[in-house]
Amino acid sequence: MKIGVLALQGDVREHLQAFRSIGVAAEAVKSYQSIEAVDALVIPGGESTVIGRLAEIFGVADLIRHRISHGMPVYGSCAGMILLADEIEDNNSNQKTFGGLQVSVRRNAFGRQVDSFESDINFQGIEGSPVRAIFIRAPWIEKIGNRVEVLASIEGHPVAVRQGNIFATSFHPELTEDHRIHSYFIEKICREEFAVQKSAKVGLV
Repeated sequence: MKIGVLALQGDVREHLQAFRSIGVAAEAVKSYQSIEAVDALVIPGGESTVIGRLAEIFGVADLIRHRISHGMPVYGSCAGMILLADEIEDNNSNQKTFGGLQVSVRRNAFGRQVDSFESDINFQGIEGSPVRAIFIRAPWIEKIGNRVEVLASIEGHPVAVRQGNIFATSFHPELTEDHRIHSYFIEKICREEFAVQKSAKVGLV
């Protein structure tokens, strides 16, 4: 399985290193051809407006939307969560997202850069939980759809969710030495979804 990290802006190198640390090969991708060639995609933390704008400029935004809607496993951390959300609260700039995740998010919900913090949070489905989470100008989820599973919350707000092939956290696991979140993505999202899709194809034969 080929894992790609969207390399338009943000914590690309950190995600690549996290995957290497758990023995998973991953590559930076930003062209239409390279994104088309991967089996799963990570949208890193960074500036959601910049990543979204560059995706349009590079001509890959519609491809990413199409592939997500057709079952490609995808993980978004922080800005990546915003870009996967179907709706952004107070979206005064009319920012477009890749969408697919039935949630409404609020940007900078925990405050500005100076309000960044770390916290141990309980994470459903991860052995040895809690995990250490770093929140930097992080979003949180205001509303969720009925297909969305909440995996972790803080202050009563969901900060990690899954909806089928889509996985998102409002914090930055790529900035810690704990790579269980990346392992979760590989084991629970990529491999499970790959098995489901393979089974569905066999059923069509």
